[in-house]
Amino acid sequence: MAIPNTMKVPVSWEYIAPSGALFLGVEPATDFDKRGTGDDQLRDKETGERVWLVKALDLDPEAGKFGATKEIKVKVVAPVQPVPPAATLPGYPPMVEFTGVTLTPYVDSQKCKGTTEKCRARLAWSIRATGMTEPQAAAKSTKAAA
Repeated sequence: MAIPNTMKVPVSWEYIAPSGALFLGVEPATDFDKRGTGDDQLRDKETGERVWLVKALDLDPEAGKFGATKEIKVKVVAPVQPVPPAATLPGYPPMVEFTGVTLTPYVDSQKCKGTTEKCRARLAWSIRATGMTEPQAAAKSTKAAA
């Protein structure tokens, strides 16, 4: 049996951001093959739904080590733009959590330049989700305090 190129591994959100994540923004994901045709938003190949790119900040202190970025990009497949939950602290972005999360491995070869240099390609993961909510642990603690 061959492993498909579009393998999707289901995981819980806590596996990706165990310390939580702050919402930074959302925008339509661009389908570069349709650029300039009017509606160039990326569509999911399986469902035909629109794909939205949500940016979040990983709150794990280990996330930014060795020059890595703390920004997480999650592709959310939904018919309408996902709306972040309300912020619990004024002046700070809201905490978010994603539902229906899957990981798809791919080779990131952006650091391969020319043939004379050593190629620094790496294994990377594309994160997809079906929804965005407030963190469930925070929702439970808020209800328990009320």
